[in-house]
Amino acid sequence: MERKLVLLPQPIEEEAVDVLRAAGLELVTAPEPKPDVVAPLLKGARAIVLRTGIKITRELLEKADELVTISRTGAGVDNVDLDAAAEKGILVTSSLGVNTSSVVEHALALMMALFKQLPLMDREMRGGNFNIRYKNLPADLREKTLGLVGFGRIGSTLAKICHDGFNMRIVAFDEYLPESAKASYSGWVEFVSAGEVARRADVVSVHIPLTGETKHFFNAAFFKKMKKSAFLLNTSRGEVVLEADLIQALKDGVIAGAGLDVFENEPLKPDNGLLAMKNVILTPHTAALTAECVVRMAVSGAQRVIEVFEGKIPENIANPKALEHPRWKR
Repeated sequence: MERKLVLLPQPIEEEAVDVLRAAGLELVTAPEPKPDVVAPLLKGARAIVLRTGIKITRELLEKADELVTISRTGAGVDNVDLDAAAEKGILVTSSLGVNTSSVVEHALALMMALFKQLPLMDREMRGGNFNIRYKNLPADLREKTLGLVGFGRIGSTLAKICHDGFNMRIVAFDEYLPESAKASYSGWVEFVSAGEVARRADVVSVHIPLTGETKHFFNAAFFKKMKKSAFLLNTSRGEVVLEADLIQALKDGVIAGAGLDVFENEPLKPDNGLLAMKNVILTPHTAALTAECVVRMAVSGAQRVIEVFEGKIPENIANPKALEHPRWKR
């Protein structure tokens, strides 16, 4: 019987472990998600179920002699060298879509906390300033304009909730969304340029992946186009925002505030300027890390590994060129 070894660079949820073991797969878990620890464990591994603690580089892939698939438990695949994997015929998949509701809830929570000034209200109450209520600082979401940069599963779901629940106007930019798909939102979503989203939105929510084209997409030029009263939300990837420019924009009052779940460098260093700002809400890349969502993502990752071993083409292949490799011709 062919040995089917699955490498876990980090532990995954027991529910996903049970799925893999029930399929008769052999598991090995790395003591630490470090390249020098993981590298020798790659020999003989036919699959990796991958979290975010390590990047699978070209150098690591050179150590993999039997690897056929890398299955990300999350939606992003920026911690895998996709080109190197494709060259070796290694399918890289993600749990794209599994975390949609959790991330949407998180983005909505950040939005509401900023509009309602919840951190400020909490601080003032604890300091004995009950009279802060008379300054009428919170604002309504109702009939404000939500701007989306990226209109995939997460962006479109957030837009629907805000439109239906708060009668918000929706403007969006997504250069990859087909015209036929855009037409399906006719009547309640207006697709415009990124600059127009910046100019018109009361809150801009970021939902684009990190690529060579999107790195530092949000920079000083973008922030200068935004309203001074507007907020920026980012539950996508930290490096799509040029953090130094954002910090300066927040200091100078170019925009009113931000709600950030992701950052250019994680974890934040103690001297990061964001930590001292009272007009920013910071969360530690937890939008998808709810008790329920981590199980869904891990189980989905495990199931895709099994599908590959069963000779099926799994969902959400991030490097379809890998299918051109001779190992998949049969």
